[in-house]
Amino acid sequence: MPRGRPPAYTRDQVLAAAVTVADAEGLEAVTMRRIATEIGAGAMSLYTYVPDRDHLIDLMVDRVAGEPAPPPVTGDWRADLLALSLVQRDLMLAHPWLPTVLAGRRLSGRNLLGFLEQGLHALEPAGLPGVTRMTLLGLLTGFVASYVTSELVGVPTGDAAAEIGAALAGGDFPYLRAALTEPAAVVPDFRTIADWMITGLVESALRG
Repeated sequence: MPRGRPPAYTRDQVLAAAVTVADAEGLEAVTMRRIATEIGAGAMSLYTYVPDRDHLIDLMVDRVAGEPAPPPVTGDWRADLLALSLVQRDLMLAHPWLPTVLAGRRLSGRNLLGFLEQGLHALEPAGLPGVTRMTLLGLLTGFVASYVTSELVGVPTGDAAAEIGAALAGGDFPYLRAALTEPAAVVPDFRTIADWMITGLVESALRG
């Protein structure tokens, strides 16, 4: 059987172009036609590299997951999970489309499996069953994604802030009003909140 023309581009070039578009314009801008245009290929030729957009996104996620060097495992599960959470947060801030993609997708690339492996290794000293450790890691990743999403959205402004102000002025939310108008206090940062989450989840699991 005659061999066809070899691909003009590599899959890595396709993924690099897709990630660049997603970082700059959001995931909705990533279409097969758009990425083909970015690399100077015909729209249909992109299917030589990836079968469909869903698969393309899965590969994009795994590609960016390979960017950071995994933090070393020290044997202190609390410190090690916090270090892993900090790496995840930095990665999601660098790629703002990433938090929304992680939920509800069956991702199994080697780089993502490397994150899971690192987390399981970090939790090994806790002596928890494997399925419990995997559940805890999923919860922690979900927390990081939610936190980053809130960071990216920012403080309500404009109409949203006006609606909240009007609702509080009506007196229907006294506890919320009190919490928002009490004297300024030090707002806990990501590191502090992540440590709360890690400690609470793991220690609860240890208590059974």
